[in-house]
Amino acid sequence: MTEMSAYEQEREANISRNRALLEQLDLKDVRSSLGVQAKPRPAPKPKAKPIQPTKRVKREASAEPPRRQSARLRKEVVDPNESPLQKRKRETEAEVHRKKEEEERLQAKELARLAKRPRTQDLDIVVLTVAEELDDREMGALRGSLQAVTNASIPKRIGDVSAWVFDDDKKDEKEVQALRKRLGKMKVVARAKVTQDRVYSAAYHPEPTKDLIFFGDKHGQLGIWDARAPVDEVADDDGDVTPTDDKEGGKYWRLQQHWPATSKSSISSVRIDPIDSHSLYTTSYDCTIRQFSFVSGISQQIFSSPDVLITSLDLNPSGHEMWISDASGGLTHLDLREGARQARWYGLSDQKIGSVSINPTSPHLILTASNNRLLKIWDTRKLEVLTLKKHRNKASPLTPPVKPPSSSSPLEYNFDRVQEFVESKQGSGLLRGECAHGRSVSSAYWDPRGRSIVSTSYDDALRLWELDAGKYDSSPLFPSFTPFSRIKHNCQTGKWLTILRAVWNPNPDVYPHFTVGNLEHSLDIFSCKGDLIARLSDRQRITATQAVTCSHPSIVERCATGNGSGRCVLWAPSDL
Repeated sequence: MTEMSAYEQEREANISRNRALLEQLDLKDVRSSLGVQAKPRPAPKPKAKPIQPTKRVKREASAEPPRRQSARLRKEVVDPNESPLQKRKRETEAEVHRKKEEEERLQAKELARLAKRPRTQDLDIVVLTVAEELDDREMGALRGSLQAVTNASIPKRIGDVSAWVFDDDKKDEKEVQALRKRLGKMKVVARAKVTQDRVYSAAYHPEPTKDLIFFGDKHGQLGIWDARAPVDEVADDDGDVTPTDDKEGGKYWRLQQHWPATSKSSISSVRIDPIDSHSLYTTSYDCTIRQFSFVSGISQQIFSSPDVLITSLDLNPSGHEMWISDASGGLTHLDLREGARQARWYGLSDQKIGSVSINPTSPHLILTASNNRLLKIWDTRKLEVLTLKKHRNKASPLTPPVKPPSSSSPLEYNFDRVQEFVESKQGSGLLRGECAHGRSVSSAYWDPRGRSIVSTSYDDALRLWELDAGKYDSSPLFPSFTPFSRIKHNCQTGKWLTILRAVWNPNPDVYPHFTVGNLEHSLDIFSCKGDLIARLSDRQRITATQAVTCSHPSIVERCATGNGSGRCVLWAPSDL
């Protein structure tokens, strides 16, 4: 042990002398006699360690194409005594080498340019995962997880419009209490960094034996998370194995569904095929919609818009028709049996439509949420009157539709034409109801029964409606379209968080309820009557806003959330 210097010895002596002096003064007894309470020490703040992505063995990087270099950098040695013949030979070889390098450089530049362009062709799962460099074992695990959910057909289940309607409020309270007992037991059971960038959208597969969740991120990446798959223990560089609480749960894979991998390809929505759940649809800011098949592993483009960002889509229960909303305030009707050439675009708003929702029990009624602060219900049967064929036959005085720039573009009916039609006698009943909000309406969705509506708005409120299903076809306008409940909820996500959206649980066998992220890092669950059922949080493990939420269509006690860094959470009972 090293000896202390004279300065250190004097310092220790001063500390001991001062401590003895303080003990003689009995300051603690004086404080207690005066009744002064000692200030409690603040509790240490929880330090939640983010889950670390599993390290994967990377393949050796391919050699870069040669770069142009001067003779000095190439360190060429020239013989000062070389003959003129040798000099000409050396210069000729150098020129040939220079031209070869230039060709290779231009070829690599062209390939890099093509790599940044959108891909419209069919893409195999091997191409979609090329950036992840999966080995044969990992690719086999991905194919196995997808094939496991294609063994049986699971169509989307539709609720009864008259279900969960009680004359006595006590029955509603009883159902809410039962849900609180079941959903209040959910905890964080798995975490993983499923996508590379911010999560924009999510969808839960209905297979009851698995927790297979799909997340779309900011750069066009589709994350597939098998949340309950057994985890492979991988040691780090020092040979240590990550503790159970800190390592990722389940297995995940990343597919570059939309291209290029920039913010121009953000996946705005993900929808499972309602017919058999063997494929899914994704919309992207690259103005395309792609369908990814779990059976074949092929991703194909089914629709593209020339220059308008696609914000969301919804499919009717039959799975043959879809409505597509965009940033220009329009809705596109696409019949998958006819193809994109027969699509029709309707300008229903003068500003961006952020979401569209089809009534599951009355598919002719659709909801739109727009930046012009209006939520609207439309009767799409009236839009059929706007078809070009009918107007030609009837010699309608209405202005004709805009001719598409190409044969592949949809037939367009601009905003002025639609407004003209709404105000005409022919268009009576097209707009069934509307409700103004304080600020932009972020989203609006029908519940599984097609009876209740929940909207999210930047005016920091969640609004609820319950409509009389008997009025769906009896009158052109709903007698009253005023929300019966207004829940205060902070929706100021700002620039770095995904917009909050209240989303219904798609399970029709349970009392209707919806989930929504909370800026206090919790997952909020409300009933269709506006009652708070549960507020799930874990301060030790969750330290970011869970902006995107989704629920299992077949199991009640299952929710999944995603945050701004691509980390996702599975909420379920702890005894899972």
